[in-house]
Amino acid sequence: MLQHDLLYALALLKAEGIGDVIAKRLIHHLGSAEEVFRAKSIQLARIEGIGATLIQKLQNPNLLIEAEKELEFIHKEKLEVWYYQDALYPERLKQCYDAPVLLFTSGNIHLENRKLISIVGTRQVTAHGTEFCKQLIADLAPHNPVIISGFAYGVDIVAHQTSLEHNLQTIGVLAHGLNQIYPKNHKKYMRKMEENGGFITEFWSTSNPDRENFVKRNRIVAGMTEATIVIESAEQGGSLLTAQMADEYNRDVFAVPGRTTDTYSKGCNELIKTNKAQMLTHATDVVCQLNWDIPKSPKGIQKQLFITLETEEQMVYDFLKTKGKEHLDYIALQCELPVYKLSSLFLNMELKGVVRPLPGKYFEII
Repeated sequence: MLQHDLLYALALLKAEGIGDVIAKRLIHHLGSAEEVFRAKSIQLARIEGIGATLIQKLQNPNLLIEAEKELEFIHKEKLEVWYYQDALYPERLKQCYDAPVLLFTSGNIHLENRKLISIVGTRQVTAHGTEFCKQLIADLAPHNPVIISGFAYGVDIVAHQTSLEHNLQTIGVLAHGLNQIYPKNHKKYMRKMEENGGFITEFWSTSNPDRENFVKRNRIVAGMTEATIVIESAEQGGSLLTAQMADEYNRDVFAVPGRTTDTYSKGCNELIKTNKAQMLTHATDVVCQLNWDIPKSPKGIQKQLFITLETEEQMVYDFLKTKGKEHLDYIALQCELPVYKLSSLFLNMELKGVVRPLPGKYFEII
């Protein structure tokens, strides 16, 4: 993203009352964040959800001043910024309507064609939960997944540490700006995490780890991965909110069962009981459900001389060949096809043996 464009995107997000959803709506209608500020009030008023109050907030001259300060911090700390329309932006997170417009990152993060899962749970993790988390990651290590968590006490830090021990890329999603780390006791893990992974946040350097920020960051943990795993949780907690968000995003959710008398198994048991999560007892449950055990065919469709694809089928095939596994709704959006028509195309393509359906309305080429 060009620095000029980043400046205006920062200014737009700094406007009071302008969240990610409204910001993207404005950019969609006017073409860029800069054009939002150049637009006349009458143009802005025609956009759904934009009233006189928001228009007045956008005219605040301090917005660009604050944006320039944050841009200086980004340059000083050599941070990378991902814009929601950029190629580097996590593909699955792009599909979420409330995904952040900007993500600030540090470290060496590489998400291209990778298996991304999030592992979350209570901050008061038990010895059993710790051992299960460690064994799970050890068993998943041959598949080389990227492990996402929140860098908090308990399950989060166990997941990060174990990932590092197995040389897996691991990413901490933070609830504050990259000028600090919370909790402070975890600062000792930062350097090693940034060597193979790093940190992601949507929050500016002026943001503190306030309570409401942890709820917001959970949607990133849930949205950027193909599955969320809850190791342990009480009847209420942030990990259950993450699981709920993952379910709403049509992601797979797994929960580790426990005894009914165990405080930190009650949340997981309830997720399983209400069919909001699949029971997880071994790494093979994840591998099989996410189809990680299916070998990819090195042969392309061009070598299958007797298969003929219609124009729209070929377009969908070419899209999946580039993107890999994708959700039905996202494919429909990117290929500009109605879902009902795309479903019919996939049925024909399945019969021709060129695509296969996956759990959660995902499809991939064979």
